[in-house]
Amino acid sequence: MNKVKAWISTARLRTLPLSISGIVAASAAAKAIGMFSFSISAFAIATTLGFQILSNFANDYGDGVKGTDNANRVGPARALQSGLLTRKELKRGVFVTAFITLILASMLIFVAFGSDNFILSIVFFNLGIAAIIAAITYTVGKKAYGYRAMGDVFVFVFFGIVGVMGCYFLFTQSLTNWIVLPAITIGLLSAAVLNLNNMRDRIEDAKVNKNTLAVVLGGRRVKIYHAFLVTIAFISALVYFLLNAKGLIYFLPLVAFAPIFFNLRIVFMNDEPANLDPELKKVALSTFLFALLFFGIQYL
Repeated sequence: MNKVKAWISTARLRTLPLSISGIVAASAAAKAIGMFSFSISAFAIATTLGFQILSNFANDYGDGVKGTDNANRVGPARALQSGLLTRKELKRGVFVTAFITLILASMLIFVAFGSDNFILSIVFFNLGIAAIIAAITYTVGKKAYGYRAMGDVFVFVFFGIVGVMGCYFLFTQSLTNWIVLPAITIGLLSAAVLNLNNMRDRIEDAKVNKNTLAVVLGGRRVKIYHAFLVTIAFISALVYFLLNAKGLIYFLPLVAFAPIFFNLRIVFMNDEPANLDPELKKVALSTFLFALLFFGIQYL
């Protein structure tokens, strides 16, 4: 594998649709009240992709340095683990991606607020800095929160609350129409994807003292926790559409939960970690489908 393919592999393209689901959902909610802006949406998607790729690079580096990624891991081999990229190369990639993402975030803030609203610009710029720090410190450093069973909380906050509500605020400069409900839905489904990843890696993570929530809860309770994430995500989405729907067609996004509920059956029946790897894609793409359908119904 050449260097270009190694970088593409490390960017983990399959994680990108999930990362922008919150932006698409926020765009849909803004479109519903006539406040959608293509330029804000485009810059928000570009910025979010930057955050996700940054997180993937940092995750590869952090787990590789700590020895968490090794020959026994269940998922795909990582670049640092496999020797495709060196520590120096990967660290440089983290810094360059962080710099580019910060520029994109600054452009997004300017497009949304212009030069007039200095205070809001500062608030969102600091949120961007916080997101960069969170992306890096998930696995990097002695106090990496991904090793302290805090990954699910940060994913819920940044993919859901900050991602959806923050983006919606960029469009509208308000937090109306129960936008917190789709934020909860996207946040919990994103946490469910991370939980599947951690369930897949639970046994090997425990051996190297990576204390994810899956490791802390154990094999049985983590399945119950997974069901909780999916169920509350569905209820939040259902209540949102009950409050805002203008007809039955507006409930169409809930169709995306069908494969997610089927995923629950597989999770509860499964005892083989490797079998959970395809389930990550299923839940991630279903979350993205939910967001796309949410956006699509605004044109009906």
